[in-house]
Amino acid sequence: MLDLIIRNGRIADGTGNPWFFGDVGVKDGRIAAVGRVEQEARSVIDAHRQVIAPGFIDGHCHSDLMIFDHPHSEIKIRQGVTTEVVGNCGLAPAPFVKERAELLQSYVQPVLGKTDWAWPWETVEQYMEHLARSGPSENVATYVAHGALRIAVMGFANRPAAPHELERMKLMLEEGLRAGAIGLSIGLLYAPGSYTAKEEIAELCSILPKYDGLFSTHIRGEGNNLIPSVKEVIWIAEKAGVPLHISHLKAAGKRNWGKVLEALELIEDARARGMDVTCDVYPYHAGSTTLTTVLPPWVLEGGIEGTLEAFRDPSLRARIREELGREQDDWDNLVCSTGWQNVVISAVHTEKNRHLEGKHIAEISEERGQHPADCMMDLLLEEEGRISIVYFHMSDDDVSQVVRYEKSLIASDSLTCETGKPHPRLYGTFPRVFAKYVRDQRVLSLEEAVRKLTSFPAQRFKLGKRGLIVPGYAADLTVFNPDTIQDLATFEEPRQYPNGISHVIVAGKTTLTGDRHTHAREGGLIRAASCCAH
Repeated sequence: MLDLIIRNGRIADGTGNPWFFGDVGVKDGRIAAVGRVEQEARSVIDAHRQVIAPGFIDGHCHSDLMIFDHPHSEIKIRQGVTTEVVGNCGLAPAPFVKERAELLQSYVQPVLGKTDWAWPWETVEQYMEHLARSGPSENVATYVAHGALRIAVMGFANRPAAPHELERMKLMLEEGLRAGAIGLSIGLLYAPGSYTAKEEIAELCSILPKYDGLFSTHIRGEGNNLIPSVKEVIWIAEKAGVPLHISHLKAAGKRNWGKVLEALELIEDARARGMDVTCDVYPYHAGSTTLTTVLPPWVLEGGIEGTLEAFRDPSLRARIREELGREQDDWDNLVCSTGWQNVVISAVHTEKNRHLEGKHIAEISEERGQHPADCMMDLLLEEEGRISIVYFHMSDDDVSQVVRYEKSLIASDSLTCETGKPHPRLYGTFPRVFAKYVRDQRVLSLEEAVRKLTSFPAQRFKLGKRGLIVPGYAADLTVFNPDTIQDLATFEEPRQYPNGISHVIVAGKTTLTGDRHTHAREGGLIRAASCCAH
């Protein structure tokens, strides 16, 4: 007898092939039968000719800490997501060393969220073990994050790594890969990643081939420096002989709109030379990050405390204001190319400034009678550097081009946000793909959209037998109505769950039925298969 049968559905099996009517049988957490299933089952779901798809995989997010505070993962489960990949953009809560723990915590908290408990790990392996014991409702895989490596070894020093420091980072990277991390992520836009030369990164990447690891990168510049930045990471991957995944590919700033086509051509050229290069995209024309990201890179030396000290120095403050007022050659000044009116406060640390959430910097500076740069610096001082923003700097046409691109997968890049007005991608990414890009604009077929959310990320991130509706694969499944699936989260009211998803199954257990989470916690840690070979 089977544990579960989902009957009468349109099966979009994750391959991208046309959907077909049928049933899906489940036993012992695995798919046991597909097609016309005549067996009996302990539980039956009638899909009413809805779509039965593999569970969606969020291949780029920042739920590294949220998974512990909210192990039911309702924000993602209610979008049909059954697996997340964390440790992205060089940001992760491990590894760290005790003497620099506060440096790392202040670095990642604006993105990963503040915790009120002490981290009971130091190494990536210990973090992974703690995650495995937490019993989440979804599956989780992680990278080793370059920012965490560099902080553990060098702090926020703006210089090349000494040979012994690079060897220590390589050792820590290998420890994480051996434990089951899927690769190395790097954030070249963010200090201290931004202080790292391409040659140093290539040397660090030399560890990856032994573990079949992936090199994933938030590139150095997504505005004026988009094309040189794409060329840089392709050079690194080619030098090290590793597969490359470019995170949230975009062209930021109106003067750069349209450059995504040139970036996609660079990827195609690299693939024509035999390189394994892919990218991902989130389905919105606004991004989200920390307010400190708009600063000149030199300001971030010394971590958050060093940054705040720079704001207190009148001469340094004047220098920051002047540099933010003009285009730069060696870093992307997105404020200059986009405007303060497009930098919106999404979350602050204190109650004092809670009323500013949802307002843009130009508006706040006018209310305060300040220059926008001074307003920004004062806000960061008041909030101890912990401010998240939503950044309106992309073209819808560009987003559609990358969504349509065959070698792109779709992910949320969602930041943890306990308060304020988070980017709506936290609550709406996956239903939005079907509502906007399949049903409304017909940018993608239903089957291609399912592929980009299931088998493609499962293959790319080496997540084992999941992402396809095939006997023997993990019974992670999502059932939705293609006519009614809809994201409801908006920039004004982002904390709204979507419509149109009727059931989510994780490891064979019904985890969502209608709008009710069943409290099933059948997910867990996914270790890269290559970790077992060494």
